[in-house]
Amino acid sequence: MNEPLEPMSDDELHAFVDGQLDAGRVQSVLAWLQANADDAARVVQWQAQRLQLRQVARTMELGDSPPALTDVVLRAAGGARRRAAWQQAAAAVLLLAVGVTGGRWWGQGGSPVAPPAMAASPSFVREAVLAHAVFVPEKRHAVEVAASDEAHLVQWLSRRLGTALKVPSLADHGYRLLGGRLLPGEGAPRAQFMYENEQGVRVTLFVAVFGPGQAPAQTSFRSVRDGARESFYWVEDRFGYALSAELSAPDLQALARDVYAQLAR
Repeated sequence: MNEPLEPMSDDELHAFVDGQLDAGRVQSVLAWLQANADDAARVVQWQAQRLQLRQVARTMELGDSPPALTDVVLRAAGGARRRAAWQQAAAAVLLLAVGVTGGRWWGQGGSPVAPPAMAASPSFVREAVLAHAVFVPEKRHAVEVAASDEAHLVQWLSRRLGTALKVPSLADHGYRLLGGRLLPGEGAPRAQFMYENEQGVRVTLFVAVFGPGQAPAQTSFRSVRDGARESFYWVEDRFGYALSAELSAPDLQALARDVYAQLAR
């Protein structure tokens, strides 16, 4: 039987978020967060707040500017509801960097070090793996816009990513579209579409759009495994795609080839 986990204090969780936790305590905190959804959610919120503060500090002008500060606060308050999902995902990206999903190892001095397989993949693939792990377990908020409003979903995400997007159909494989969401990425927004079959197995298609000269050099089909999750990814022109699911590599590859063919058309 597993030994009972040692409860974590708020001080330790805050130190974990701030990168100040003793390296010897990191694994204990990770185990606690993975087993306690409420504390994990709080840590995600703290990470989001920390990210927002860093962003504000980079963009605000210094000096006597109370009106500017007031505007920042008002904008944050007015848009808080619509940004909730974005903040959660942004915070989750930071959580991946400190190892919550098991996608990284901890090196000397508590510095995160990526395993070789994950480190070799482009950054958008790591984003895709994380987004899949964060949102697939959700029951009520798995997607931001449901498939019942697919036209709006595609139009909205196309506008935010700056180019026309396509949503492949996986109906021939027994999967229906649940919907999609907007996610943060490395320097640009990303899109995630989610599918589900009658057995409750969910598949996500993650889409990244790159600026001129920013697309990864890798273009052929490649795969990466993170625990039970398999991800097939490829780069086509300005687009990076990653299809993820808890499926066998052959089953997911069959889906990926169909998605590739539809997008190519």
